[in-house]
Amino acid sequence: MKLGSPKESAPGERRVALTPASAKDLAKLGHEAMVEKGAGALAGFSDEDYRAAGVEVVDSADDLFRQADIIAKVQPPSDEEIARLSDDKTLVSFFYPAANPERLEAVKATGASIIAMDMVPRISRAQKMDALSSMANIAGYRAVIEAANNFGRFFTGQVTAAGKVPPARVLVIGAGVAGLAAIGASTSLGAITYAFDVRPEVAEQIESMGAEFVYLDFSEEQTDGAETGGYAKPSSPEFQKAQLEKFRELAPDIDIVISTALIPGRDAPVLWTADMVEAMKPGSVIVDLAAERGGNCELTVKDEKIVTDNGVTIIGYTDFPSRMATQSSSLYANNIRHLMTDLTPDKDGVVNHNMDDDVIRGATVAHKGEITFPPPPPKVKAIAAQKPKEKPRELTAEEKKTAELAAFKAQTRQQVTLLAIGAALVLAVGLIAPASFMQHFIVFVLSVFIGFQVIWNVSHSLHTPLMAVTNAISSIIILGALIQIGSFSIPIKVLAAASIFMASVNIFGGFLVTRRMLAMFQKS
Repeated sequence: MKLGSPKESAPGERRVALTPASAKDLAKLGHEAMVEKGAGALAGFSDEDYRAAGVEVVDSADDLFRQADIIAKVQPPSDEEIARLSDDKTLVSFFYPAANPERLEAVKATGASIIAMDMVPRISRAQKMDALSSMANIAGYRAVIEAANNFGRFFTGQVTAAGKVPPARVLVIGAGVAGLAAIGASTSLGAITYAFDVRPEVAEQIESMGAEFVYLDFSEEQTDGAETGGYAKPSSPEFQKAQLEKFRELAPDIDIVISTALIPGRDAPVLWTADMVEAMKPGSVIVDLAAERGGNCELTVKDEKIVTDNGVTIIGYTDFPSRMATQSSSLYANNIRHLMTDLTPDKDGVVNHNMDDDVIRGATVAHKGEITFPPPPPKVKAIAAQKPKEKPRELTAEEKKTAELAAFKAQTRQQVTLLAIGAALVLAVGLIAPASFMQHFIVFVLSVFIGFQVIWNVSHSLHTPLMAVTNAISSIIILGALIQIGSFSIPIKVLAAASIFMASVNIFGGFLVTRRMLAMFQKS
């Protein structure tokens, strides 16, 4: 079948749903690709790039809609584009059916099948098609770049001859895909990063990325804000009050706020109020990724950048993925390519719109003249949010003392047992070995014991440099063994030979490891 991607008609949209690389992958599924002339220009893909990848370039959107069986877009279709659909066409794009019932009724009349990329269910098998996550990842990263562009200082702290520069303090509200991407970008730039989320189970993810999780003085049962699929759910009024109080406490010390908090099917909750903005220092920046749904900041203006009276910049852009059009187009085109892989199971270019498949059924909002939104719950379990591990209870001073005493007694018993076994072995050897041998044997046993205790108690991180020092000890062992190997006692000769062998291995191995370690720090 033919899959075509038109030039996006929405103002300011720079992305494209088909790239030269994804077209080659679609060809392996048996599909022919076509693109409207100039569709990829703003994303960095020329018509020549498409032709080189075997893509047919057509002159107009009318030609593309007439020839293509499947139309792949980024933005929801306009009224003009809906009018070009028919019952033998399939449209793949973002659609947002809950917010656009009129558009849904309009496509129903055409009889076309509509697959909404924003409706791909959050199950493990569908992660490769999750376009919302792909775009949120880019939006979170770009939000930090926009903040840095409008912030008057370094993110990282510096101490220079000209003076000291303090690090920026960044607060990320919401630790979904966009929030985690923002945390990663912020910490990599050297900022002191804090993050908050109503789902306490994400604290471990936040801390693993180098940020500090902001805890509330609130009962854990009430702060469990996880919902099916890992989304956040509405919080209780008591929790919202505690949340706002915490943000008011943080506001005077925060330089940059990046808010990403959204609840499916609802307007964005207001989490950063006007008085918090007033409490921030001049030059601070707020980037509101929830601006399209009203914004998390009370003063956000959709698609605009404003500066408040106290010098705080508030950015309410809604086109962050489009501002990185090349990267966004590549990821979105890959999402569509993975969807087409599921729609073409036999890789013969024939689409099988299987409505019994959880992913295809969940993403389909209109099919064969019927509205199929909302979809039924998926048969397989959605990606579940893991509950946080219970933190161990802090021991009291008395409990710590009792535990330390018990550990000391256990260690003492173990050492006494080992000493008793060692003494029994030495006694057994003494009964059958001559007195001259016993003198050497006792020295050998004590040396082994002391060496084991010394080396074993050294931190593992110091073993490599320690090996260089033990080369000197090993050389002393070799000298002693060489003296003893001339003994008339056969057992002494055997022990001396074994000592020479093991010490030689330690010396040569130690020098080899030390040489490799030093080579890591040599300039090329």
